[in-house]
Amino acid sequence: MRIPRHLRGHFLLFDSKPRPSYPSRAGLRLLAAFLLLEVVIGPRFHLLTLLGLPQPAPWIRILALLALAVALVKLFARIDLSAIGFIAWREWSVVEKSYFVQVIVIANVVFALVVRDARFNAPDWTAVAAVNFLWGFYQELAYRGMLQTELTRRFGATAGVLLANIAYTFGPLHFYHLAGASPIAMFAAIFAIGLYFGLLRHRSGNLWMPAVFHGIGAAWILGA
Repeated sequence: MRIPRHLRGHFLLFDSKPRPSYPSRAGLRLLAAFLLLEVVIGPRFHLLTLLGLPQPAPWIRILALLALAVALVKLFARIDLSAIGFIAWREWSVVEKSYFVQVIVIANVVFALVVRDARFNAPDWTAVAAVNFLWGFYQELAYRGMLQTELTRRFGATAGVLLANIAYTFGPLHFYHLAGASPIAMFAAIFAIGLYFGLLRHRSGNLWMPAVFHGIGAAWILGA
């Protein structure tokens, strides 16, 4: 049975793209950049807390993380952003474009129905949603763009996707869930969602899709 191309994305059937190629030294620098962002500085700027310094506003933190991540990839690792999955729209296939638009529409409709009782009329709702959209986008840039790209290059697809998702699920990004009421269920959900994003990034070769999808989910769930 042949699947129509406008439905192929839902089965993660994308046209193959050339895998990133860059020197091993650049890959090591990419890993070092990831560790600087997530371990040294910390996704929630825990370095400032350890140093006894005040935390900046959330929008400042997320913009700083995004800017620093991009700068580290381009200027420190010396890797083009396309190598970590930021593909220009003109280079997307019909399958990618169709799936991207479909998911954006479906996700926004579903989230709007699910959280329709939330306080959307609050004065700061738009700002909070925007910050959380960027927060979800940054997570994909760090874990699926920087970390997974290098791990899959070194160890292959299966190991790379799984190792990156383990770090995403159980690393510093989600430590705080250990103190929650049901950490096992929470970590299982995070792992499953992260695995989808990891597979989508690998099968499509496109980081924009998981980054935007994650951002939309974070904007609706955390913003509402």
